[in-house]
Amino acid sequence: MNSSRPYLVRALYEWIVDNDCTPHMLVNSEYPSVQVPQGFASDGQIVLNVSPQAVRHLHMDNEAVSFEGRFGGVPHTLYVPIASILGIYARENGQGMVFDLESPLEDEEEIEPDDDLPPPDSEPPRPSGRPSLKVVK
Repeated sequence: MNSSRPYLVRALYEWIVDNDCTPHMLVNSEYPSVQVPQGFASDGQIVLNVSPQAVRHLHMDNEAVSFEGRFGGVPHTLYVPIASILGIYARENGQGMVFDLESPLEDEEEIEPDDDLPPPDSEPPRPSGRPSLKVVK
């Protein structure tokens, strides 16, 4: 199954803008392939104002968010892989969502097959207990 993160980022961005708020993204600036201006990150993180008034050529897809923005009056092209996004929220009230830290794909080890697992075509076990949803405020 595809990661839900890119879909949630796009939906929350639209929701924040539709409510006349300013969308900010918290990004892991040390994640591989992240391209943000040097000197603006702190403790390996950077907060980016991604409002329509602050950026140009905003593009969000399942792999990354890219746009042009100004830092200290100097234009920069930014590239933010989806997995490096730690959160998206409205500056005015903090409403939004934070995400778990993802490890880069290059660092993941190849998974060894587990002989204790049933064959892939067998039916998975049914979950027990009552289903529940997490409420996000």
